[in-house]
Amino acid sequence: MPDVSRILIVDDDPDIHRLLAAALQNESYVIEDRYDGIEALALLQNQPFDLVITDVRMPGMDGLELLRRIHEVRPAAKVLVMTAESTPATVIRSLRDQALGYLSKPFSLDAVAQAVACAVTAPPAQGDIEVLSAIPQWIALRLRCKLDVPDRLIPFLRELVTELPAQEREDVGAAFRELLMNAIEHGGGSDPDKTVRVDYIRTARAMVYKILDPGLGFSFDDLPHAAISNQPDAPCQHFEIRNKLGMRPGGFGILLTRSLADELIYNEKGNEVLLIKHVKPA
Repeated sequence: MPDVSRILIVDDDPDIHRLLAAALQNESYVIEDRYDGIEALALLQNQPFDLVITDVRMPGMDGLELLRRIHEVRPAAKVLVMTAESTPATVIRSLRDQALGYLSKPFSLDAVAQAVACAVTAPPAQGDIEVLSAIPQWIALRLRCKLDVPDRLIPFLRELVTELPAQEREDVGAAFRELLMNAIEHGGGSDPDKTVRVDYIRTARAMVYKILDPGLGFSFDDLPHAAISNQPDAPCQHFEIRNKLGMRPGGFGILLTRSLADELIYNEKGNEVLLIKHVKPA
């Protein structure tokens, strides 16, 4: 019999409870429902849950206050935040208080099921993403060099670029993910004791993502394991090199990112990069 995950859903809207119950029809989930933050916190003080899913807007204690209070009682608790009115301030508070994930309403049943499946198996979010400073125009983060961190961070950052068409949002997210994975894996050696600095900067005409890793950098002349180094008559040569080096499949990161970003600028050392997406002034 598979392990059973206990999930607490907190929302003042009964329709949301029914929607989530339908999305999570799975014999390995046991669901409890609460309709305000005060009731939910009282329950959590006495019982542990594998995952809490909370709405932001609720009477009495809202979801962001509940998130903060939950981690006072149970520091390792895993919490997904959901909201119909996503704002930069909500994203920032959710990150500051160590939300594991972020769901923007309306969402599909498949999206909920996938987010929950990932969350119940994920390690707690304690300290993996640290907010160093944050205003809507400039958010500075410090990330542990763990390979699961990029996929946890991207849903939060995606909510900061909602004015972009859906495909452009996906493209920017994919480009950022590739760069961050490179920084964590190659610059930080996937060592959780090392960190990567990430800045998101928003101007009137651009979105800028800056990534600084703790590594020694690199030269574009010394990347035989990357697709960017392939010769025109050998477009898959890097696969053989990666295999000999015992590296995971891939190597398309820089090539893919160059195709998705408007500008990609590395510093001289090669351990810091700017990803720039141009936007039209409002």
